[in-house]
Amino acid sequence: MTATTSRPTRSSRAVLIAAWAFPVMVVGQFGLLGGIPVVIVLAGTLRDPRLRPARWWTALLTTAYVVPLAFWLLGPSDAPSLSKSMSPVVTAIVAAAGAAAAIGHHVLRRRQA
Repeated sequence: MTATTSRPTRSSRAVLIAAWAFPVMVVGQFGLLGGIPVVIVLAGTLRDPRLRPARWWTALLTTAYVVPLAFWLLGPSDAPSLSKSMSPVVTAIVAAAGAAAAIGHHVLRRRQA
């Protein structure tokens, strides 16, 4: 018989760091590069069954990023970048949604500890 070791039930540190990096990147005017943390959070949340309760937060984060991106790519805007096409109000809403998702992931991680 082999002894089985159980993995800790904490969520991934990479997902948590990426969730916090997104609002920082949006506020820092790196909106298009903010897609990288969104992909990391989305892939990590969908892959890890322990993060099932965080899927709503991940959906919020992904929607907050995709909607302004789609308006910039498909709309009549001639702005050279995603950050320039977002108004300060939209930037604040996207950053707040990202911060809410990061807090949701953080709370889930603390509960699992």
